[in-house]
Amino acid sequence: MAHTCTPNKRVLILGASGGIGGEVARQLCNADWQVLALRRALDSQIEQREGITWVRGDAMNRQDVLNAARGCQVIVHAVNPPGYRHWGERVLPMVDNTIEAAIAECATIVLPGTIYNFGTDAFPLIAEDAPQNPHTRKGRIRVQMEQRLRDATALGARVIIVRTGDFFGPRAGNNWFSQGLITPGRPLKKVFKPEKAGTGHQWAFLPDVARTMVALLNRRETLEPFARFHMKGHWDEDGTQMTNAICRVARRYGLDPKISAFPWWQIFLLAPLIPTLRELREMRYLWNLPVCLNADHLERTLGDEPHTPWDVAVEATLIGMGCIAHSPITSVMAQNR
Repeated sequence: MAHTCTPNKRVLILGASGGIGGEVARQLCNADWQVLALRRALDSQIEQREGITWVRGDAMNRQDVLNAARGCQVIVHAVNPPGYRHWGERVLPMVDNTIEAAIAECATIVLPGTIYNFGTDAFPLIAEDAPQNPHTRKGRIRVQMEQRLRDATALGARVIIVRTGDFFGPRAGNNWFSQGLITPGRPLKKVFKPEKAGTGHQWAFLPDVARTMVALLNRRETLEPFARFHMKGHWDEDGTQMTNAICRVARRYGLDPKISAFPWWQIFLLAPLIPTLRELREMRYLWNLPVCLNADHLERTLGDEPHTPWDVAVEATLIGMGCIAHSPITSVMAQNR
């Protein structure tokens, strides 16, 4: 019997306990989607929490993904293996499971993209169709992921890739903001600056990214089967706007953090011993050269890209990370949702 594709508002999110997956889940719930999420550590087979239906399962197990995706019109693939030790061995099998489920359900896959796919030949202004000649192991794997997703569109799946700069936000998880610029859970005393002097860098406020994905999903039937979009996000043209925004916000709370150069020498010294630091070291080239995503295609599609002002976004992030106390300015962010 042929499979019938029926439009609905039922979505499976892989990686909903992480930064981008969790934010997309919350915003889809607010937009009246029926949201399911896969999670290994559940006390029961199914749990209901904050409007999300959590289903016990593992993104590495194809049958778990197929079962959870049944009846879903959209699958958000925002899952990453924990840590870095087996990252290369697990990333592609997980996306293959998502692809199989999407083909079975005639579903649209949403993937948060990265700039790791590109090498310096595509810098400084990167278009969606720029050559993908990555310099790193993770970049090469990301290129393979996107090629497999493109191939899946010939078999009935649809794909939306939203590529952004470095994430930041109140619940963004592990990222350069929390690992490289500040120390979560402590009052701000020092802000590190990873960029080479005068080098531009691109940031993406997580709630803006999630709003963009939801807006694109609302138009998914009008998009190309393999649709790629770049977000402009928060462009720091000379590497000072992010650190200055952090300091401005901190001073409103009576804090006076100092800006210091990021200790790259320590990263290089300890990288052979610590996998996380090896990953940071591998990405240094993205801080030595300006890298900006061309967002013209997204703006033509949506009209206006969702954008929270610098200080509002930074304040919400610092509150979420426990670096400053709660402030009424978060109500402004809520109005932007």
